[in-house]
Amino acid sequence: MITCFDIGGTTIKAAVAHSATDIVSLGRVATPAHDFDAFADAIAALIAQGGAPAGAAIAISIAGVVDPATNVATVANIPCINGRALGPDLSAKLSRPVIVGNDADCFALAEAHAGAGKGFNVVFGVILGTGVGGGIIADGRLIRGAGGFSGEWGHATIVQTETQAWPHKIAHMACGCGQLGCTDTIGGARGLERLHAQIHGQTLSSLDIVSAWGQGDTQSTQTMTLYTELLAAPLALLVNVLGPDIIPVGGGLGNSPELVAALDAAVRPRILRKLDRPLIVPAQLTVDAGLIGAASLAYSEGVV
Repeated sequence: MITCFDIGGTTIKAAVAHSATDIVSLGRVATPAHDFDAFADAIAALIAQGGAPAGAAIAISIAGVVDPATNVATVANIPCINGRALGPDLSAKLSRPVIVGNDADCFALAEAHAGAGKGFNVVFGVILGTGVGGGIIADGRLIRGAGGFSGEWGHATIVQTETQAWPHKIAHMACGCGQLGCTDTIGGARGLERLHAQIHGQTLSSLDIVSAWGQGDTQSTQTMTLYTELLAAPLALLVNVLGPDIIPVGGGLGNSPELVAALDAAVRPRILRKLDRPLIVPAQLTVDAGLIGAASLAYSEGVV
């Protein structure tokens, strides 16, 4: 039995887990973002509420990068844990083992253990949310890269500037990581909005662009055709390098089955492996993926 947590800048969600997929919710509380003692106390209260015995492990999914060598977490929206060796610090405070994972990695683990990736050997979980993220799972275990950055396919100057789709030439956009032309600049919700604004001079939300595309709107269809081509190239490269059996897609844009199907149709002709089934599919776990992923991390790593 472990207690698992999905922690964001505003909310801590918790559950009791008896296996990687058997979880019972404990509800949620506000995240104490500026006081580490209050942060640890909130977690302790939820552990007590769940009835976990003394010394039972906890597992955390968090929106940040965790360096596997140092355990230092970089979490911009929770200042009290940013720059801390979060796992060891909480372990010392709560007197129990603690394992911490990035939320995109935990999403990928959840899909591999209990979602669209169940039964497959290599799963690459893709997040198309505010930005672009991902996680690599092989034989049920997370691949932890140096610095905690494995699966970060949203970064590197890779976006095409000449395309088959109209307008055929586009300018690279600046990325928050400091580079130009990263997939993150066009792949997430904000990227889709920037892309639409760049080619049409029109400000629309990503949801409105996708909705208008579904209704046959000419400008949104042009944007989505370009978006699909631009995203297909880095996804195809990723497939050829990693060889995933399945790519579940989550995040806000992943909620559009039509968009996911369009990406699958664009990627499969570009890869070396020929498939007669979908490779890129909608994620199946849209509610408790963080909690299931945290539990999956603990059980797959033997932290129980």
